[in-house]
Amino acid sequence: MASMLMPPAELAERLRRAGGPCVLDARPASRFAAGHIPGALHLDPFGISLIDSRPAPLRAWEWVMQHLFELRGVIREQPVVVYEDDSGMRAARLVWALALFGHPDARLVDGGFRRWRSEGLAIEREAAAEPSAASTFVVARNPEVMATVEDVLDALGRRDVAIVDVRSRAEHTGALVRAARGGAIPGAVHLEYTANLTPDGRFREPSELRSMYEALGVTSDREVITYCQGGYRAAQSWIALRVAGYRRVRSYVGSWNEWGNRTDLPIARPHGT
Repeated sequence: MASMLMPPAELAERLRRAGGPCVLDARPASRFAAGHIPGALHLDPFGISLIDSRPAPLRAWEWVMQHLFELRGVIREQPVVVYEDDSGMRAARLVWALALFGHPDARLVDGGFRRWRSEGLAIEREAAAEPSAASTFVVARNPEVMATVEDVLDALGRRDVAIVDVRSRAEHTGALVRAARGGAIPGAVHLEYTANLTPDGRFREPSELRSMYEALGVTSDREVITYCQGGYRAAQSWIALRVAGYRRVRSYVGSWNEWGNRTDLPIARPHGT
């Protein structure tokens, strides 16, 4: 399995060579302006969420995401490296979207900008020149990395599929309600996405990640579907599971924004611990 992570030192070395990767900064604009990796282009995806993963709205969302990548000059022939402050959900969402679109080499800077700075690597404040014209990002769609509402419905009650809720404990139990209804998808196990990281913001070692998930019954012989509120934290846990060696992992793109707001879908209210 190709690595989904890149250490800052490796990225710095690649940027010194001709024809280096396209670097995307997924942080809010104010943080990008205060200092960023040299040559990085700003693309904060937060808020570009999908609340209906049925075919027509899904196609519209995919078109928007493809257009944003093209405005930043993303092409299949050039590696893409994405970062934020740590190994977080904004950067993960972009890496996951690139995987959905079939990009062959999209990675996340493990430890993010915080680790980049701690290693004493160069920082710039001037914005790099935007591409003079949008690129053509040829999409070879890979639906195996995404779950829709129909996919999740089909997975309910199946022993060969594990559904993982990566939200906070309060969201999982329904104590914190962020949609028309609070609670969880029936049968989902809970592991908040922050558990995937070490205190310094890097992903845990693959063996440690595997042990955490296996303790919840999420074994590598099962297909895994991750979800959160809007698909961002779910994308970060999708990367964690891929790093841990799980091969069949999908992120539920609509997540609780869709499931919790559709009153025709079943919910559970797990007991808090």
